[in-house]
Order: sequence, then C-alpha cells, then structure tokens
Amino acid sequence: MRILLPLPDRDFDVTEVAVPWRLLRDAGHDVVFATEHGGRPPQADPLLLTGVLFGQLGAEAEPKEFYRELTADPAFLGPVGWDVIEPQEYDGLLLPGGHATGMRQYLGSQALQGKVARFWGMGRPVGAICHGVLVLARTIDPATGRSVIAGRRTTCLPAYMERSAYYLTAWRRGRYYRTYPAYVQDEVVAALDDPAQFERGPFELRRRGTATDDTPAFAVQDGSYLSARWPGDAYLFARRFIALLNG
Repeated sequence: MRILLPLPDRDFDVTEVAVPWRLLRDAGHDVVFATEHGGRPPQADPLLLTGVLFGQLGAEAEPKEFYRELTADPAFLGPVGWDVIEPQEYDGLLLPGGHATGMRQYLGSQALQGKVARFWGMGRPVGAICHGVLVLARTIDPATGRSVIAGRRTTCLPAYMERSAYYLTAWRRGRYYRTYPAYVQDEVVAALDDPAQFERGPFELRRRGTATDDTPAFAVQDGSYLSARWPGDAYLFARRFIALLNG
C-alpha cells in the first residue's frame, strides 16, 4: 500500500517520522513523502538529534538510527510537492508532529488542509500524532463547515506535557516548546463537538514505548482515524496504523 506522509521543510519530530516509516517499510508498505514545494529532502529538528538540554530530551538511540536510514531513502530525498498530491492515489495518510518554529509551515498550510480534507472524505486510514492532530483540527469538512474531527474521539499532545517541557527548558531555549500561544490540546478540544471526546491518556512525562514494550504508550482509534500524544507513543501508533491498513 502507498502511504502519504507530509512534512515541513524543517523541524519535524525525529521519532514521530522515523519510527512509523521504518515499521511501515518493514511491513511492506511504500511511504511517499511530501513537502510544500517538493524536490528537496526535509530536515528534522536538529535539537532532537543532539539533545535539547545537556544532551537530554531528544530522540532515543533506535529512532535516531532509523532516521539515519531514512535520510538515504530515495522517497525522502525526492519528496513530492503538496500541490501535486492526488489523494485517491494513497491508501493511508500519516500526519506527524514536531514543535519547533519550522513546523508552522506544515501545521498552518491551507493548501495542505485542502488535500487532507479530500483524503478524509474517502474514509481511508488517517493517523495523526502530537502536533499533527492540529492539521486535522484545522481542516474543514466542506459538508459541515466544521473540523473533520469534530465528531471523533481523539488525543493529541496534552497540555500538561507541553507546559512541563516549556517550563523545564525556557531558561535555555525560550519558547522552543511553545509552537503557538495556545496549547495544542486547547485548540484540538475547541474543534470537537464535545470536549469529552478528547482523551488525555495516562499521566506520563518520562517513559516511552519501545519496539517491545507498549506499557507507557497510548493511542485512540475512532473508526479509520488513529491519534497519539507524543514520541513516546510512536511504536504503538505505528503498529496500530499498520493494523488499520491491514484491516
């Protein structure tokens, strides 16, 4: 199957892209990358490769290795442009996150939202993790005039996680962890018909799911839509998205 994975030119999350890419590839699926103009490989948030603070708070070793492999993938080196995306040519859509300022290119693109709305209308699997849920929250269903996820159960980056990361690092990194003035959770909840549709998941700040342990991870599935909170959910998120494709 062919999976569309849009990205900004820079600052996407290492883990939220590299882990799903690797698991999808290993499962025999083709991942097609797309950037605003296409043709040139995008760049992950460099601080997630070196460490946000004293070498810490970045991606774990295995996702970083997956990212190194990803940067040699011809599909990653030559992404398509958002304007040439034909949604019907894809079997699934993945919307990863990231929080540095370069993400705004992708999170706020009305051109990309138009493509996402068309894909959503086909009822095929859509997965969004962390800030990626904002793309859906901002994508308007032309039939209702509301967000495409207005009637769905969802999670996203919880406000307590975003707030904690900001307070921990603001002295050194400023507003690095605050992509927008509003918290991601607040904007996503505002896009829902009922705030009760939002699921925060278990409280977690440190432990991350791995290739062999989903204990700390969390994801929400509502029909063909799958969402997750942060890089710590990436392995579970990828496996459940593959199950959606196969199901």
